[in-house]
Amino acid sequence: MNTTLAITGGSGRMGQRLVALAHADSRLHLVAAIERDGHAALGRDAGEVAGAGPIGLSVTTDLPAVPPAVMIDFTAPVAMRQWIDVCRRRKIALVIGTTGLADSDHKLIDDAAKEIAILQAPNMSLGVNLLFKIAGEVAKILGDDYDKEIVEGHHRFKKDAPSGTAMGLAEAILKAMGKTRDSLVYDRHGDDVVRKPGEIGMHALRIGDEIGRHTAYFAALGERLELTHVATNRDTFVHGALKAAKWLAGQKSGRYAIADMLGL
Repeated sequence: MNTTLAITGGSGRMGQRLVALAHADSRLHLVAAIERDGHAALGRDAGEVAGAGPIGLSVTTDLPAVPPAVMIDFTAPVAMRQWIDVCRRRKIALVIGTTGLADSDHKLIDDAAKEIAILQAPNMSLGVNLLFKIAGEVAKILGDDYDKEIVEGHHRFKKDAPSGTAMGLAEAILKAMGKTRDSLVYDRHGDDVVRKPGEIGMHALRIGDEIGRHTAYFAALGERLELTHVATNRDTFVHGALKAAKWLAGQKSGRYAIADMLGL
């Protein structure tokens, strides 16, 4: 039986590819492509908006009367907060790819996950989530004798910095080493910024049409290890999100991550 699916932000960069690839997936049945009130795409065929040709589904502002099994949200934190409430009330499993979430948003997700299944990830790429696992293991083995820096790059239009993926990478390293975010240092500048033992530097580049590049550096005097993931096409995130939606359908209530889906 196909998994019924709704996509929020259906006319955005990610939304359009989600619509196109979800429609092409024989194991998914797209029942809603949603946009905010007043959006220019409202009423248009979602497939045509996505450049995939007509699919017989119009862009709307709300869900159909019969709720889907799963919703995928790639919008903004303020919209995510509204949709998580809708999913909670209508018992819809939720895949959250929205970034720039605050601590209060994660608390909201934790609370909602007591009633519905939620998979939230700062990056839906399977390769990135494997990078999180590897980086944590490397950090634990090398310890504070090795300097650690994280550098991320994205396109000029990205709003938040550091990226959610960079923070996910940092969290993996912090957790593995038993540290807190107090160890993070952002974009050093000034006359005296000599590295302090145990700190982790965070740096963000915003350049052209860069889709996503993340590197974790581990360096000592005499050697350097670099772990890098480069996204060459947004479809890598889309495939991950759609895989997550199919996996999440039917799961019991709780908060999940890509690592759970991959068995990491």
